[in-house]
Amino acid sequence: MTFEIPVWFEVGALIVLTLILIADLLIIFKRPHIPSIKEATLWVVFYVGLALVFAVVLFWVTGSTDAMGQFIAGWLTEYSLSVDNLFVFVLIMAQFAVPRRYQQEVLMVGIIIALILRAIFIMLGAALIESFSWIFYLFGAFLVFTAWRQAFPGKHEDDAQAEAGIVRFTRRFIDVSDSYDGSKIRTVVNGKKIFTPMILVFLAIGFTDLIFAIDSIPAIFGITQSPFIVFTANLFALMGLRQLYFLLGGLLDRLKYLHYGIAFILAFIGLKLFFHALHVNELPFINNGEPVDWAPEIGTWMSLVVIIAAMAVATIASLVSSRREKKAMGADAAAAAVADEKGTPPTVDQPAAGDDHR
Repeated sequence: MTFEIPVWFEVGALIVLTLILIADLLIIFKRPHIPSIKEATLWVVFYVGLALVFAVVLFWVTGSTDAMGQFIAGWLTEYSLSVDNLFVFVLIMAQFAVPRRYQQEVLMVGIIIALILRAIFIMLGAALIESFSWIFYLFGAFLVFTAWRQAFPGKHEDDAQAEAGIVRFTRRFIDVSDSYDGSKIRTVVNGKKIFTPMILVFLAIGFTDLIFAIDSIPAIFGITQSPFIVFTANLFALMGLRQLYFLLGGLLDRLKYLHYGIAFILAFIGLKLFFHALHVNELPFINNGEPVDWAPEIGTWMSLVVIIAAMAVATIASLVSSRREKKAMGADAAAAAVADEKGTPPTVDQPAAGDDHR
């Protein structure tokens, strides 16, 4: 189903969303602090609610449920990839020992960098799709490869090592102080102005944003080819990322199956892109350059159901597994405590009664 989004709505929506981002940015720089769980929860609920309201308004303006469905599916896909992005942010913050008080500012700068990079990639992607229909084949293959890479454990550690390599390369060319000076990028040491470790943090965050922009843009173009929906879905996914970072906290370690859910989503969208490429095929060595009619067409709402189901299964499985591990650790600790009180070592393989000890 085709739909048309009025220009006045696109311009007005982008202005309103930009003002919200600016207001959020001013709050951070005027009052840097560690948000409480309650504050972070309220902000995340606000941004999620705002995204759902936007979806309804989009339906009202276009009169198309397909437009609303594409936005929701794209937003959920980008949101799940943004949560995955948080794993690397946690590693970066720990690696550079960023004071928790200034982590909000770092995250907000990272979000701004991500928005700029994604806007560039969206324009490039839209131009490529407009000019070359066969680009869907490449996007599909890239997403399947990304899904395979995502499914392997240790991906985040590999990304962090790559970022550390970029940082080590940068240290060769600029002087960096040993300690932070608040959230400043430059400070004075022995009368000389040099950079603080904050510049390295921003560099690592920016490099991470670049990697995830390359991964996420083909994914959402597999759901919608509307540049406006692509950009607003990315915008809403990134808007609550800062608060989500503080809300999840230690929960990130418990979501150990999340990468499997994301890998499934990326593989599914890659397959959808491949089928779409067959429908608009122009390559002479495939079906003599004619569209392939027998290829199945995966609709927007089916995509939405698959995305929600994959994330729900991955999240529930992670939490159930984490609860079982916690109970097992609690049982082991209780057994160790009882053994300690009795003065016997808490060994697991105790000999049964009547065994021969000779």
